[in-house]
Amino acid sequence: MPERLYLYDTTLRDGAQTQGVDFSVEEKRNVARMLDALGIDYVEGGWPGANPTDDAFFKSPPALANAKLAAFGMTRRSGRSAANDPGLQPHFQADVPVITLVGKAWSRHVTDALGAELDENLTMIEDSLKAARHYADEVLLDAEHFFDGWQADPGYALACLRAALAGGADWLVLCDTNGGALPRHVEHVVNEVKAALPEAQIGIHTHNDAECAVANTLAAVRAGARHVQGTLNGLGERCGNANLVSLIPTLVLKEGFEVGVQPERLQDLTQLSRRFDEILNRTPADGAAYVGRNAFAHKGGLHASAVARDPSLYEHVAPSAVGNTRDIVVSDQSGRANLIARLEAIGLAIGHDEVGALLQRVKERESQGYAYEGAAASFELLARRAMGEVPDYFDLSSFRVITERRFNANGIKITVSEATVKLEVAGVRHFRVADADGPVDALDRALRAALLPTYPLLEAMHLVDYRVRILNPDAGTSAVTRVMIDSRDTDGLTWTTVGVSANILDASFMALSDAVTYKLFSAGIAAAARAD
Repeated sequence: MPERLYLYDTTLRDGAQTQGVDFSVEEKRNVARMLDALGIDYVEGGWPGANPTDDAFFKSPPALANAKLAAFGMTRRSGRSAANDPGLQPHFQADVPVITLVGKAWSRHVTDALGAELDENLTMIEDSLKAARHYADEVLLDAEHFFDGWQADPGYALACLRAALAGGADWLVLCDTNGGALPRHVEHVVNEVKAALPEAQIGIHTHNDAECAVANTLAAVRAGARHVQGTLNGLGERCGNANLVSLIPTLVLKEGFEVGVQPERLQDLTQLSRRFDEILNRTPADGAAYVGRNAFAHKGGLHASAVARDPSLYEHVAPSAVGNTRDIVVSDQSGRANLIARLEAIGLAIGHDEVGALLQRVKERESQGYAYEGAAASFELLARRAMGEVPDYFDLSSFRVITERRFNANGIKITVSEATVKLEVAGVRHFRVADADGPVDALDRALRAALLPTYPLLEAMHLVDYRVRILNPDAGTSAVTRVMIDSRDTDGLTWTTVGVSANILDASFMALSDAVTYKLFSAGIAAAARAD
């Protein structure tokens, strides 16, 4: 039987420390659900008490079917008891199955950063973990700067781990916090720790400042670490963290370990990676290992010819194993297998010729700026429209949006947007006006107000997130804009749609229209019939 590794994702905390990344509460919930569906064992939700976003997340966390939700924090402060440290109370009140506490493992950090005595730090670690055990099923110690601490004073670094064990820690996670360790050093230290503490369960947490985060993680696993921490797409402060999207297939397909991600779910990695980038409004890295668009791309000539005869000559794993596709530039078959897999996922079986036509349509749309990895609802509508399955629920005649900046009756400067929508439903014209703080919200309200008399089901949906990306910034004010909208209904279902145009409001209306159509179609609603 393959040996089991346990995957612990820190995207919602470490990833939030990335320059330019700022998760909303809804985005944190969506990412947590994605990780849970993939099969990650632990999802770290953030730091309760650190900011309003994390507080809101833990107040109403998403329901997880596979993963254990973890709250992250720090050991008690010097001079306080764990029970009376206000920094720990939000973790104890979060009602989560796992609490992870970071503790100093480098003597220099204890004295210089904490201003504490070395023995006091050991007590702080033990006391904090003992207290956390009263509120969680599992407690973990993240031994901060462990590899630097080992180099400076291995005896003290080990003493910190022993204090954590005395406090009841289930996992001792060795952290390369500044990302400067090298694989041979990591493997040596983990071996030493395993020899000194044979009863302990060891984990690894690495940063990528020396471009060694994945290699260091693999070195730690080779030495006996069985708990692996990392983030989606290697997100993290400075140069990032160990990339779970690279680590998972390496550990499963190359090293033969068992993880919570089942082999058939490995095929979701490419789509998940790209969808995550779309949530963050970032361009996916074409050269990303396993999941990048160029990961299995081959140019024409002898190389491409050889790949066509025997792909294993130039590909270290089968692209389909991770949900990616082979791209031989001289072939028109690029992307066909991936498209068929996506159609099967939505329960749509179409013929060979129809697949080719749809693939061409997808490529045309993506060349215009559409991104369907992060907008599954719009992709499904595109495919089903090609098969004639999606009815015309309404016909837009026109819309107009006016934004006014003025002083209100109290003399306060405000900005108000007003949207007007004219459309037909079953031959009946509807005209609605709505206002809101922003133009897209006003447009959304006017559209749904016009449709509600005919389709009251739309009362159950609302817009929860709105993202804009400028696709060709060099074009200045005439640049093409991509808008992605997340919608949610009262059943908690969330779907994403996309629109592309040189006009941001036009792109927004496309995404809003798809959102409304998807809600009606997925609920099995027929288009309203024309009155005789």
